[in-house]
Amino acid sequence: MERLYATSDLYGTEGLLTEGELGRLRALRRVLDDEVRPILADHWERAESPVHLRAPLAALRLADDPAILDADGRARELYLGFRTFEFARTDVSVGILYGGQVGMFRTLVREGGSPEQVAAWDPRIVSFEMTGAFAMTEPEHGSDVARGLETRARRVGDRWVLHGRKRWIGNAAFSEYLVVLARDEADGEVKAFLARTDAPGMRLAKIERKASLRLVHNSDIELDGVQVPESHRLQRIDSFGDVAAIMRTLRPDAAWVAAGLQAGAYEAALRHATRREQFGRPIAGFQLVQDKLVRMLGNVTASLAMLVQLAAVRQRGVLRDEDSALAKTWVAARMRETVALAREVVGGDGIMIDHDVARFFTDAESVYTFEGTHEINTLIVGRAITGHSAFVR
Repeated sequence: MERLYATSDLYGTEGLLTEGELGRLRALRRVLDDEVRPILADHWERAESPVHLRAPLAALRLADDPAILDADGRARELYLGFRTFEFARTDVSVGILYGGQVGMFRTLVREGGSPEQVAAWDPRIVSFEMTGAFAMTEPEHGSDVARGLETRARRVGDRWVLHGRKRWIGNAAFSEYLVVLARDEADGEVKAFLARTDAPGMRLAKIERKASLRLVHNSDIELDGVQVPESHRLQRIDSFGDVAAIMRTLRPDAAWVAAGLQAGAYEAALRHATRREQFGRPIAGFQLVQDKLVRMLGNVTASLAMLVQLAAVRQRGVLRDEDSALAKTWVAARMRETVALAREVVGGDGIMIDHDVARFFTDAESVYTFEGTHEINTLIVGRAITGHSAFVR
């Protein structure tokens, strides 16, 4: 059978995947090629999220097919990474539409909820019957949200009352629930609440005029006395440390996104170079174009090598912040170079949405920043290797 990533995975790292895992990725590729690619340019132009894709994506069972699960009902780190890679190779926004639900929202519930909560909600989350998003970032607190979180919660009987604001919350407008982080007024600790988006006092406003990730609907959110029953507080989250431990399991995702985006940009540039003719021959035959293509492929190859090894380390149960931080900051930096080179190869057409490269180019700026900026991730690694924290206190 033809290799799935023959163009951009020069060293064949996909060979480390099982046949069951490759089968799910091939099924995803078919949906992305047949149902997603044809609509990307129009949806990007209109800044419209293709929410209708949730049903066909859920039907693929990318998260719960027995062929990709171990005895504990969990998928391997390498498969999860390549699943993210495959989405980003086509479009990061569509990956967020899926991953925000089955990756972020599901993991918070699965790791932060009580056994009873997980049993009741997890199957419904995987099937997209119960939809959700994660509301952590605030208007004045992004990188410093651990200490600066201002949204507050007050317990009144068997209910909690939430007050505060959140910003940049992706998928919120299409979700039934938000996992809202709020600081308990009684003990000052951060707790997590499943708040309904249609609850009285919950107001969502779409963030307009974005130049990047235009298919993702991000929301500004105001919570004015929003009530949540104690039964919808995630029972195993009693501090920001608990949240950080859960996020540690998700942190490699951003690096896999950056790698997949690079692969998409490289493949788009290569297609263009082999078709576009100047001076009587394809530009792929020009030395300087080949130099750019080789540098792009080198970046993708090195990024995959780092991430495959990271997956192997994490599969052994080693979950260190510095490992994911190094991968995110390094792969995202290579991504910035790769998309810039792709834009150069495609020339004037590189600013046209129909040529894909423009979308990868602009989306890369969001990926470079989210899930920890270059500076924050650098300081996490710096602290680990020197033993000295350079964070401002």
